[in-house]
Amino acid sequence: MNILVINAGSSSLKYQLYDMKDESVLASGRVERIGMDSSIVTHEPEGRPEVRIVDEILEHTSAIKRVLDMLTHKEHGVLKSVEEIDAVGHRVVHGGEAFQESAVVTPETKLEIRKLFDLAPLHNPAHMMGITAVEAVLPGVTQVVVFDTAFHQTMPQQSYLYPVPMVLYKRHAIRRYGFHGTSHAYVSERAAEVLGRPLEELKLVSCHIGNGASATAILNGKSFDTSMGMTPLEGLMMGTRSGDLDPAIVPYTMNKEDLTLSEVNSMLNKHSGLLAISGLSSDMREITEAMFDGDKNAKLAFEMYAYRVKKYIGAYAAAMNGIDVLLFTAGVGENSVVLREHVCEGLTFLGIKLDKELNAQRSKEARVISTPDSSVAVMVVPTNEELLIARDTFKLARQRGAEQA
Repeated sequence: MNILVINAGSSSLKYQLYDMKDESVLASGRVERIGMDSSIVTHEPEGRPEVRIVDEILEHTSAIKRVLDMLTHKEHGVLKSVEEIDAVGHRVVHGGEAFQESAVVTPETKLEIRKLFDLAPLHNPAHMMGITAVEAVLPGVTQVVVFDTAFHQTMPQQSYLYPVPMVLYKRHAIRRYGFHGTSHAYVSERAAEVLGRPLEELKLVSCHIGNGASATAILNGKSFDTSMGMTPLEGLMMGTRSGDLDPAIVPYTMNKEDLTLSEVNSMLNKHSGLLAISGLSSDMREITEAMFDGDKNAKLAFEMYAYRVKKYIGAYAAAMNGIDVLLFTAGVGENSVVLREHVCEGLTFLGIKLDKELNAQRSKEARVISTPDSSVAVMVVPTNEELLIARDTFKLARQRGAEQA
């Protein structure tokens, strides 16, 4: 079975095509600048040179058509026809309380996703455009939606409710939802597999640290608490997002600086975090390089970032009454040797002992980077959200096929 995985944004679309016989990637790519006459299509057939085309692509249906053209192209395609695509899986950021797991796309599913537009105005409408585009181009093909929030629906009320009037939760569903769920689910399963231990018996803290960042406490294989909240703004300090702050800062700053709600929202989401403190960049690689060159603001930004990661790990160790596995994933988590070392140096009270030589090694494989006598297994686990989406799509598509047979 061939599964096409799509992550549709408002002006972009990423894709990967999997052969589920061995979960191999047949091709991947992206369409950028949708809605412009200079859209960029980048197609990467496995084992062959990348193909890059600049053309006019004005909406998502045309983008999907172009992706299918690339996948079936005589020279750089990987399929003979679009009929070889058995199902399509979509990443959807927000599933609210309606979706506790992945789901086949139906009219009812689409209606529920539309109801959540207010909770994810930058994401869910774009995902819906991707779903609608596939319906237009591949009518009859099973589509599956996999939600970033679904993994966190196992959180207890003490974790997901905010201490504000309950009427806000009942009327407007104001609560913690959490994000990066597909990533946290994948890496926790992979960590347990590498360690040879049942996931259901482990206490893990998963640190998905990239331009967006979140930490999740995973107890007995289920999300127990997570740092992102009702939106992806809460929690850890990020590339351009503030993370946790005193909520009174918002009205105070609006009053002092005469800012509109839109302006202060932009400040917290796009002009804070590493970028704000360093005054240099939102990219941890540039921050680290500048820090080693003696830039004091870069050093401060790095230390604030690492400190907040460390605080959340400690909090989640307390919440679960212990920790068996600490894992790092995503762009910064997988690649920043110095950040992992800095964080772990402050967690020796948990019995964490980092092997600096193992930590310094570069690898695309999941691996343990702690010493044999460390009380906690510290791991680097490369994330693969697309593969998890493909697996869920494969499972649900097969079930649907069996039901229709």
